Amino acid sequence: MARIKGGMNAKRKHNRVLKMAKGYRGARSKQYRVAKQSVMRALANAYRGRKEKKRQYRALWITRINAGARMNGISYSQLMHGLKLAGVDMNRKVLSELAIADAKGFADVCETAKKALNK
Repeated sequence: MARIKGGMNAKRKHNRVLKMAKGYRGARSKQYRVAKQSVMRALANAYRGRKEKKRQYRALWITRINAGARMNGISYSQLMHGLKLAGVDMNRKVLSELAIADAKGFADVCETAKKALNK
């Protein structure tokens, strides 16, 4: 029986990596070994970046809520605690959008939190 060599599979694998490395400078886009290292690192960084993006958005929302809350005479932590006591279940994304787009509505939310804290 004739021996089957793996040339086709190796070529396909190499081409897949080199295609992903398109646009990289120098050997990173031409040589398989260097391209593979670069692509592996790029994919790892992309994964980490997707997780980091969520953290950055949460920090942005908290900053916006804090700014809006302080304009209404309450700190961020007191606002969140007051909302929890009042049973208001709004996430930070919605609260930050409310603080930006609807100042009056956000002021009402702050008043609700203040009342819950004073009870």
